[in-house]
Amino acid sequence: MRAREPDHTGYAEQNGVKIAYEVFGDGEPTVMFLPASPITHSREWKAQVPYLSRWARVVTYDCRGNGRSDRPTDPAAHTHQENVADALAVMDAAGVASAVLVTHCGSATWGFSLAAEHPTRVLGIAAIAPGIPMLTPPHPHWRQVAAQFDQRLPEYRGWHLCNRSHWLAGGYREWVEFFFQQLLPEPHSTKPYEDAVAWAMESSADVMLASMAASDRGGEVPADPAAAAALCQALTCPVLVIHGDLDRCQPLARGERVAELTGGRLAVLAGSGHLPQARDPVRVNLLLREFIGSVAPRSRPTRRVWTRGRQRRRRVLYLSSPIGLGHARRDLAIAQRLREHHPGAQIDWLAQHPVTRVLEGAGERVHPASAWLANESAHIEDEAAEHDLHAFQAVRKMDEILVANFMVFQELVSSQPYDLVIADEGWEVDHFLHENPELKRYAYAWLTDFVGWLPMPAGGEREAFVAADYNAEMIEQIARYPRLRDRAVFVGDPEDVVPETFGPDLPAIRDWVRDHYTFAGYVSGFDPATVADRPALRAELGYRPDQQVCLVTVGGSGVGTDLLRAVIAAYPQAAKRVPGLRMVVVAGPRINPAGLGATEGLEVLPYVPDLYRHLAACDLAIVQGGLTTCMELTATGRPFIYVPLRNHFEQNFHVRHRLRRYRAGTHLDYADADPDHLAELIATSIGRPTGYRPVGTGGAARAAALLADLL
Repeated sequence: MRAREPDHTGYAEQNGVKIAYEVFGDGEPTVMFLPASPITHSREWKAQVPYLSRWARVVTYDCRGNGRSDRPTDPAAHTHQENVADALAVMDAAGVASAVLVTHCGSATWGFSLAAEHPTRVLGIAAIAPGIPMLTPPHPHWRQVAAQFDQRLPEYRGWHLCNRSHWLAGGYREWVEFFFQQLLPEPHSTKPYEDAVAWAMESSADVMLASMAASDRGGEVPADPAAAAALCQALTCPVLVIHGDLDRCQPLARGERVAELTGGRLAVLAGSGHLPQARDPVRVNLLLREFIGSVAPRSRPTRRVWTRGRQRRRRVLYLSSPIGLGHARRDLAIAQRLREHHPGAQIDWLAQHPVTRVLEGAGERVHPASAWLANESAHIEDEAAEHDLHAFQAVRKMDEILVANFMVFQELVSSQPYDLVIADEGWEVDHFLHENPELKRYAYAWLTDFVGWLPMPAGGEREAFVAADYNAEMIEQIARYPRLRDRAVFVGDPEDVVPETFGPDLPAIRDWVRDHYTFAGYVSGFDPATVADRPALRAELGYRPDQQVCLVTVGGSGVGTDLLRAVIAAYPQAAKRVPGLRMVVVAGPRINPAGLGATEGLEVLPYVPDLYRHLAACDLAIVQGGLTTCMELTATGRPFIYVPLRNHFEQNFHVRHRLRRYRAGTHLDYADADPDHLAELIATSIGRPTGYRPVGTGGAARAAALLADLL
């Protein structure tokens, strides 16, 4: 799922070739992103588009040879002139009178030529790693490539993989994989690397050979150092150059020379490679926003109010993870306790559906900026199959959503003063603050109930490597900036941490968590004492004493539909085995009850507020493997069957470990959830006495006390 879908898509036809473009937003000015070359397409800008399109009109297009554009293989179709004409054709087709251009690598020459030939159409140019040929000497390896590109070699390694014969013999992918390893020298770049390789493979060796041969037909542009300098000096619009000092494609000296000749501003990103828009998206986004704002300032000046410190009310910004509803309930409990320490504090929530439904029902203030957040629950649902959610990979694929949501957060905390930010598994905030620590201007607390990305066995060696790499990056971030988290609170006890390691040659998870977290104990969203009188509770909820109540629920996300249907299918047989069986299926806020195909005698309900009360009253619950619901059932001593989502590392490892510790629940694989087995399990489990380990109370108060000191 994309963080921002286009408002309009279309094609610009130029000299017989269709060029696909997309338009986002309707603000001013227009910002147009140019693709680097046929080796990639417009998705290389996925971390920039959602942020910039909230206040500007954004246009992207796919280079001829990739994406949704045509793929000509005639070198004459890939000349400099054709690519400049493509950019102009897209502007005309999209109704763009003038725009700020953002270029990358080779498209700098197209953007510069467009600005020189049509100066009224270009308001400014932000050039990332500008590849202006002949302007400065290239990296030495490119000279080696040029010298041997058309030769047959005894072996192909390193930069010699860029070779016509090797590509035509099937070695194009091998080159692409090597190339992007070089362009992403930053550690822990596995996701942008996989993206870049995938985009390159949407093109082909034939297209790339045609593109590289185009200079033989149309002449190198610019043809010599003097022409390159003249191209830069011809610009009359403002210029920003962004260049990483570890760029192995375009030398930093080239970016420095472009800035010098254009009179532009140079932003050097130390430690960055050739793809900072992917690897350092927050810094690039902020640089672009500042530049575009200076080139085309808003017609209406923004109004800012400053309040003297003595008159400021204590303000808290609370982020609660939208993946499930468990975070919302525990965060509400913590917030209520926090107000006991600071009665006058204002707590704003930056949250998404379905969390917002819980918060609004509790009378909390959801900040209006929440409307800009890309919905993470919708992405998770989009990644799910039949009771199957590869949670780790789903989070990795959510990268552009996390960037987009961090930019919403950053814009908010930059414009409004907050004394404390609390992030309950706000992964984007924690990651990007550690990547950009200079942005932190408030006390910051991080909460989580699990630590450690654990690979699923089906993922093989690659997933084991990538999960360990993610863990290593997090460990390095904490070691480098140990005080960025003013509090790191683990929602549980030390024994609740899995007895695993972060990966080969990495620490044991439990030992590391002991050293870097404070333990609050489990935080329940309710006081178990309020539901201790089960007969009175059942009467209040309408459950008769002679009924055996089986409650079925899958939490706040929409990925539990298949489990609900499986239990519904088992109901007729279960009703025969259990006299007086009353089965209540709770669809939750993101599943349509009408689409579940309920059978006669079965109750199917939508979202139920205070579901914990029904769980405490039931005789058996059938649930997913989510921590909150399972622990609520454990705290009230109710028998339950839990069916973890397949390939969901947290439910299968972290939650299951905790439930084993509490000796709670009956585990069931979804593969075994056929009607006969489910009916038999319901019959043998309903009303059965439990001997769970007691769940401690006071977690919300302890967590609030830890946070209160930060105010």
